[in-house]
Amino acid sequence: MKYVKWLFVVLLITSLTSFVGKDKPTGGLNIGDVAPDFSIRTTLNNQKLDLKDLKGHYVLINFWASYDGQSRMQNVSLNNALRKSFKKVKFVSVSFDEYLSVFKETVRKDLIVSPTCFAETKGETSRLFKEYCLNRGFNNYLLDDNGVIIAKNISAPELSSYVN
Repeated sequence: MKYVKWLFVVLLITSLTSFVGKDKPTGGLNIGDVAPDFSIRTTLNNQKLDLKDLKGHYVLINFWASYDGQSRMQNVSLNNALRKSFKKVKFVSVSFDEYLSVFKETVRKDLIVSPTCFAETKGETSRLFKEYCLNRGFNNYLLDDNGVIIAKNISAPELSSYVN
């Protein structure tokens, strides 16, 4: 009986402390943060992209991998929406597939516009993966013309409300 009381007290204290700070961001990049600059070279036509060169434009950065079904579908959806409707937003699609053959085949099958699509073949060990805190899942970020994150994890239909 004595142990039951202590067990109850410990459970009560841990349950109360588990709610502390729940309204705060869990880490990583959030709306209002400046997106970390990065440089990446496309493997399809060897063009280099520096994120800092896109300042002055709205930029949608989408991180994905062919092995992650949800991020892959989101990439296709965003790519199609931007190609058809939102010409003033620069799209940067970054795959973390470690094998170029898998990346190239996925881009071909998904009909992705290749000049905007890049592969980070170091995958989850890359600096880019760590800087954007993608260990919590693949995300996309909409940046304003100053490189500040104004939206995170938006869908193609939500994109119009931010851009217009």
